[in-house]
Amino acid sequence: MKKYSIVIAGGGSTFTPEILLLLLSQQDRLPLRELKLYDNDAERQAIVGDACAIIMKEQAPNIKFSYTTDPKAAFTDVDFVMAHIRVGKYEMRSLDEKIPLKYGVVGQETCGPGGMSYGMRSIGGVIELIDFMEKYSPDAWMLNYSNPAAIVAEATRRLKPNSKVLNICDMPIGIEDSMASILGLKSRKEMQVSYYGLNHFGWWTSIIEKSTGKDLMPKLHEHVSKHGYAGYPGFHADEDWTDTFTMAKKVHDLDPTTLPNTYLKYYLYPDHVVGHSDINYTRTDMVKAGREKEVFGECRSIVEKGTAKDSKFEIGGHATYIVDLATAITSNTGERMLLIVPNEGAISNFDADAMVEIPCIVGYSGPQPLTVGEIPRFQKGLMEQQIAVEKLVVEAWIEGSYLKLWQALTLSRMVPSASVAKQILDDLIEANKGFWPKLK
Repeated sequence: MKKYSIVIAGGGSTFTPEILLLLLSQQDRLPLRELKLYDNDAERQAIVGDACAIIMKEQAPNIKFSYTTDPKAAFTDVDFVMAHIRVGKYEMRSLDEKIPLKYGVVGQETCGPGGMSYGMRSIGGVIELIDFMEKYSPDAWMLNYSNPAAIVAEATRRLKPNSKVLNICDMPIGIEDSMASILGLKSRKEMQVSYYGLNHFGWWTSIIEKSTGKDLMPKLHEHVSKHGYAGYPGFHADEDWTDTFTMAKKVHDLDPTTLPNTYLKYYLYPDHVVGHSDINYTRTDMVKAGREKEVFGECRSIVEKGTAKDSKFEIGGHATYIVDLATAITSNTGERMLLIVPNEGAISNFDADAMVEIPCIVGYSGPQPLTVGEIPRFQKGLMEQQIAVEKLVVEAWIEGSYLKLWQALTLSRMVPSASVAKQILDDLIEANKGFWPKLK
């Protein structure tokens, strides 16, 4: 059986240990000969990398392991690049959230002004990774789950149309895990779903039980209309995520025939989001006080003890879709997966060159999108507005256009006027010096 070489780009991420453990647990499906971590922040990566080296030595000494800041060493002789980079790290994420809130506008890392700011930083970073991959391992695939996925996907379509890059997001996976729990199923993989939209901006139209063909939508509609995706036995999340999952019931009210992505709350109920936000303590602060502190603390503990045998790290279940995607390519499984791909007629009454999130059959040659057909006017109108925002952001990055980024902010459902959009933009330009291209 062939063995594969993988580089995780964004090796200093707090999610890296979970992904590493996941990859080790899936050696029957995706056997590895080498695993590398790559990051441009040597100090941050060393914290994670030293702990991962101990895990690898104890659990998989036969798999070659390394971490590096050298692109040539990282990207040479790899079959897959798994990319989850955060350009600007948490310091810039905090500003993405807090600057819009100063003007009474949603502050969120992937949606609205914050998402555009993050996107303007991410485009260059992801394109750089693709360049490294194509220079040192031209036959490799990039599995990109760097945020904001919608803007990044549009940028790769425009700037790297022939590259072997697959853009994917774990948010629908997380929601489907909740759906499975609501239904009393053991796994989301017992369901076959139909879904359409943009990244963080979509709707489920059909969910059936694979083994029986039973329509599972009625039970889900009943639950979501009362509790959103929360309120089932075993549900556990922090206050912020509990609100996000619960607000799905309000989004569901706008179209009771579909089931919504949770992120639609930011677009459809921005007043609720702003009213429940604290500009002095946003999601970034929660992550830094929680996950960041816990993961780095555990990494340091492993290194101090010289062993990971009593480690608190667990396999990253949320990341199983990444291995599913790699396996679909290497083994031609024909698995049905939600990917962000060019529309090209799949949604018949929507822009052909829009990057949409829809089910695809995945095999050796990558994704084959499934036909969706026509979508309703309500969803079509929302998506047309949002796709225009995403395209304008990418055009602003390519052209260095202040005007197009101002237009994108003005067009966002979360921004009340062009004057507020301009104030936010000017603050974001100042904050992102050294990260964004110069705008004129």
